[in-house]
Amino acid sequence: MQRINYQLLLDKTIEDILKSGERPSLLLHACCAPCSSYVLEYLSSVFNITLFYYNPNISPESEYEFRVREVQRLLDEMKLKNNVFFSEGVYEPDKFYEMAKGLELLPEGGERCFKCYRLRLSEAAEYAEKNGFDYFTTTLSISPYKNADKLNEIGSELAKEHGVKYLYSDFKKKNGYKRSIELSEKYSLYRQNYCGCVYSYETMKRKERNGTR
Repeated sequence: MQRINYQLLLDKTIEDILKSGERPSLLLHACCAPCSSYVLEYLSSVFNITLFYYNPNISPESEYEFRVREVQRLLDEMKLKNNVFFSEGVYEPDKFYEMAKGLELLPEGGERCFKCYRLRLSEAAEYAEKNGFDYFTTTLSISPYKNADKLNEIGSELAKEHGVKYLYSDFKKKNGYKRSIELSEKYSLYRQNYCGCVYSYETMKRKERNGTR
């Protein structure tokens, strides 16, 4: 089965929008400040963006709060072509743990992570529908550790369910991940060394002990 080039799909969408002379609204789910940096730089001249922070997977709560503050600081300090609004979802870690039941021992990058993608994107899609957004998407695909094919598959399903267009993307392309590192250095952003959940934290610690990270 031939893989879909999501960067080409994004290029075509942006080209069509620019030709139309309009600036549609985009609900951009943010996983963290470093990943958001490049995506905001890339898309802020094309869309009216609201950055939506919904990440019930992150623990402990102090880590969650610190990451929220970093996203808000980035929006305050980063020079963008258009204003970006910010909206924080409800921090509800119980939803994440309920979702992860029976999947606790799976390695990172598998079914537990895919269900976590869906949990967060479902909330974004619902928010986008309720608030009349033209598009929604997520910054998650910028990470080389995240499965862009799965993210876009889930986004496509939710778009049909909620009647809001999903902005197909693979933000790590065009040196997006590299640029996010450069912007993180420029704004002295906190770059976490684990995804955010307790399971990724335990994996990170195990790798540190084994000297494999």
